[in-house]
Amino acid sequence: MLDDAEKKRYSRQIRLFGEDGQEKLKRTGVFIAGAGGLGSVISLYMAAAGFGKIRIVDCDVVELSNLNRQILHANADVGRAKAQSAYETLTGINPEIEVEALVETISEDNIDQLLQGSNLIMDAMDNFPVRYLLNRAALQRKIPLFHGAISGYQGQATTIIPGKTACLRCIFPRAPPATTFPALGSTCGVIGSIQVTEAVKYVTGTGKLLENRLLFWDGLNGCLDEMACERNTACRECSDRVH
Repeated sequence: MLDDAEKKRYSRQIRLFGEDGQEKLKRTGVFIAGAGGLGSVISLYMAAAGFGKIRIVDCDVVELSNLNRQILHANADVGRAKAQSAYETLTGINPEIEVEALVETISEDNIDQLLQGSNLIMDAMDNFPVRYLLNRAALQRKIPLFHGAISGYQGQATTIIPGKTACLRCIFPRAPPATTFPALGSTCGVIGSIQVTEAVKYVTGTGKLLENRLLFWDGLNGCLDEMACERNTACRECSDRVH
């Protein structure tokens, strides 16, 4: 149940999906992979929206070059662990939720432990090997994966529901070459916000999700587009899972 303070805090969004929807958010545990550009936007808006338990994981420290886009962190945080900075920022925004911030490298060895108690996976990574790991974990646990990625003015997002949609490996059979890509903070804002909106819709049962649709944002030309996706029956990750 929501207490009086929570009803007041979330009053504007309760108008969208009712107190029942807000209570569903309160009962939801979220795993956020990364506290960088996308992770900053995702975690800030999820905390503000009242997702009840947020676990955010990152192994890096804050660098000056991060601050154009990683809005979880401030100039005073340079040199500190991103997870520590994230914890302080998120609990400051909403002390009524549970925040767990871990200084960890996400790997095959710890992914099961890291996902304990989580109902959603938010992809805020900048490399595909870890994204594929998150994809496999989502399939195994039968929980949704909300994918997002950015490069410069461009970004993309999709929602993966195990047993219902194409998985990340279906959409991207091979990882793109590893590179250091340009990053505009506002592009992270657009894509991260889309991912959070998808998570809110999923939990509250409202709207139409980005299922089997890869959404593209072109900030340079100010337009959105999308590509239809379908399950690859020969996919090595999900082909043996019943749809």
